[in-house]
Amino acid sequence: MRNPADLDQIIEQMLQTVEKSKEEIFEISETSRKELHALQEELKEIQEHISDTIERSDQLEVEARVARNQLAEVSKRFRQFSDEEVQKVYEKANEAQVNLAVVRQEEKRLRDRRDNIERRLIQLDETIERAETLVSQVGIVYNFLAGDLQDVGEFVENAREKHEFGLQIIEAQEDERKRVAREIHDGPAQTLAHVLLRSELVEKISREKSAEEAIQEFRELRVLIRSSLGEVRRIIYDLRPMAIDDLGLVPTLQKYLRHLEDNTGMTTEFTAKGKEARVAPNLEIGLFRIVQEAAQNAYKHAEPDLLRVQLEQRPTSITILIKDDGKGFDVDKARDKSFGLLGMRERVNALGGELTIDSVIGQGTRVKVFVPLH
Repeated sequence: MRNPADLDQIIEQMLQTVEKSKEEIFEISETSRKELHALQEELKEIQEHISDTIERSDQLEVEARVARNQLAEVSKRFRQFSDEEVQKVYEKANEAQVNLAVVRQEEKRLRDRRDNIERRLIQLDETIERAETLVSQVGIVYNFLAGDLQDVGEFVENAREKHEFGLQIIEAQEDERKRVAREIHDGPAQTLAHVLLRSELVEKISREKSAEEAIQEFRELRVLIRSSLGEVRRIIYDLRPMAIDDLGLVPTLQKYLRHLEDNTGMTTEFTAKGKEARVAPNLEIGLFRIVQEAAQNAYKHAEPDLLRVQLEQRPTSITILIKDDGKGFDVDKARDKSFGLLGMRERVNALGGELTIDSVIGQGTRVKVFVPLH
């Protein structure tokens, strides 16, 4: 008769297998991505070589045509030329024809290689996309087996909602991890790799060329490093705005809305009423995330021209109004289907507050958050 420990052992083995599979899929994705970048660089070089080869082929074709005409002329007036002159004309025509054949063969080889690379790039794109999807799906399976849904169960009343909400949370976590990994890989990681190569170039220039050229390379390196630092700071800010720890909720919201306006083209307005005072850190970050979620929902789904955020702080409560002039939506239909709305409700409930959402199709949306201060 089997005991509960046997089940625990089976689950542990399944978790190990799933985790190993996820790592192997990720390795396939990374290897494919490296090959993709290498082939893209090779394709660029081959396209340049093809262009040069075509130009060379055109020149050689003109030379071969001239040499053939000279040979034909010599053949017509054969007796007017010495044997040595005839031989030179013949050798020149033959050499031009051979060179043309060699260049044309090289052009054909390059075109075949280009076609093979383009086909391989398509396959690699499909492999990377499939691998990323599988990593996300395997991550969901792993989290289910590890029991991630236990915490979510406290916030959702029935089994169906618990399943759907938990699945959306896990998918969002996996998507966020994948987004951050891709941003780091395509941003700072690529820049730092470039910086490493350029630093080696600086060392070579300092040995072989002038100090002025080395200094110029250093200046360009500074620009690359500054750009990479900016990318890292932006990624960190997206994960958690550090300004909220130092400055508080109001300045952080002002900075976030300015950033949103600069990057989306959507006009934003922010007003703060009442006496500004610091509150508990978990309350500040919770309210910030609620405004962030509401603003992102408006930008993604409502297509507004104007987004207004109003914060009123009283000694016993904080009230936030988020209004947009977008296309609006049916609140009743979206209530149980929108992960963004579910997430906002759960955050407000966790803070012991109240959330009200009013929207009319064609007339925009109004989100009101009321949180008591204890």
